[in-house]
Amino acid sequence: MSSDPNVVLDPMVQKISNNPKYQELKAKRNRFGWTLAIIMLIVYYGYIALIAFNKEFLAQPIGSGVTTLGIPLGMGVIVFTIIITVIYVRRANTEYDAITADILKDASK
Repeated sequence: MSSDPNVVLDPMVQKISNNPKYQELKAKRNRFGWTLAIIMLIVYYGYIALIAFNKEFLAQPIGSGVTTLGIPLGMGVIVFTIIITVIYVRRANTEYDAITADILKDASK
């Protein structure tokens, strides 16, 4: 066993790592993941910034009830999180899984 962490011992791993489709998959997945993460951070920290700097806006009552504008906006952040998770999972289960299957098929030749 080699002590060098950069040495790949499994030839299947080497085949997959060298496959251009694998490099494309990594790039697409990383780009899409970071895009969704940045959007999520903007939404979440935007809501937190509203709490910190504009309490009056969030404290506005909705209609004649006791519910304020902050409650549906907070729930919106939660729903938004679920929506972008569904978007990522759908893309992973279609596009990314298809590319992965091609990569595995190429590597097993």
